[in-house]
Amino acid sequence: QPSLGATTNDRLRECISINSGLLALGNVIEALCKRRGHVPFRQSKLTRILQDSLAGNCRTAMIACVSASDHNTDETVSTLNYANRAKSLTTRTV
Repeated sequence: QPSLGATTNDRLRECISINSGLLALGNVIEALCKRRGHVPFRQSKLTRILQDSLAGNCRTAMIACVSASDHNTDETVSTLNYANRAKSLTTRTV
């Protein structure tokens, strides 16, 4: 039976990992939208896995989960801004 502190630490590490991956994905999306020479795909496992989908010749869908609740307003706005950046990404036929 794990202690409460161990469970809390595991969740904290998981949240940090998820946020790091999403930050790296945001950096990749921005670099691709602005057609920069260097795209930082190696910043996280998530961006390495999605490299072919984001920069290749394929269609990629993003689903943004938002809430109508007042106490989730900041997170909903942040999610919609993130999805708007991803929407502006277009790939070239290879």
